[in-house]
Amino acid sequence: MRVLQDRIEAGRLLGERLAEEYAGTDAVVLGLPRGGVPVAAEVARRIRAPLDVLVVRKLGVPHHEEVAMGAVGEEGAIVRNTGVLGSAGVSAVEFERSERRERAEVAQRIWRFRGGREPVPLDGRTAIVVDDGMATGATAAVGCRIARARGAARVVLAVPVAPPDALAVFDAADEVVCLSAPAGFMAVGQYYVDFAQVEDEEVVRLLGEAREQP
Repeated sequence: MRVLQDRIEAGRLLGERLAEEYAGTDAVVLGLPRGGVPVAAEVARRIRAPLDVLVVRKLGVPHHEEVAMGAVGEEGAIVRNTGVLGSAGVSAVEFERSERRERAEVAQRIWRFRGGREPVPLDGRTAIVVDDGMATGATAAVGCRIARARGAARVVLAVPVAPPDALAVFDAADEVVCLSAPAGFMAVGQYYVDFAQVEDEEVVRLLGEAREQP
């Protein structure tokens, strides 16, 4: 695939892909913070849908935090990456310590991003879960499970790029929309020119702007 300029371009292209089926429907777009929210905001604009956030946190392998051994999120959702846990030799105590730490961060971010507001209702609707890319699929799976738990009738995962092997086994969504699954995938950031870290303030701003849309 060609390299994306930034998350805005990624969201525009995903939005164009999704618009034919979902524009003007009852869909809700749900960004995974922080990097997925700018992508999701653009998707929401393209398909004229509400935007919300699903707070999830990766559980990184001790001393190799970039490798996901699982993920946690709102509603008590959790995914364990059993393959990584086994190969990395992570003990139950280490996993539980990481889980407790990240659940505390989830609680803080829920307040930071929503400010006490209730989530956009998902009962009977299509939930489009968006991230800026997928590596192991752990955080995406947690996001999809949260959407399902909130009553979504259909769950769609939308990502610009993902490894083919992770896509092949991803079963947490009814549909997966992915712009490219390149062989030799190493990391999400290699497929962006600008992959700068998204700050909390940017997430809050994008969510606020979306709420003000008619």
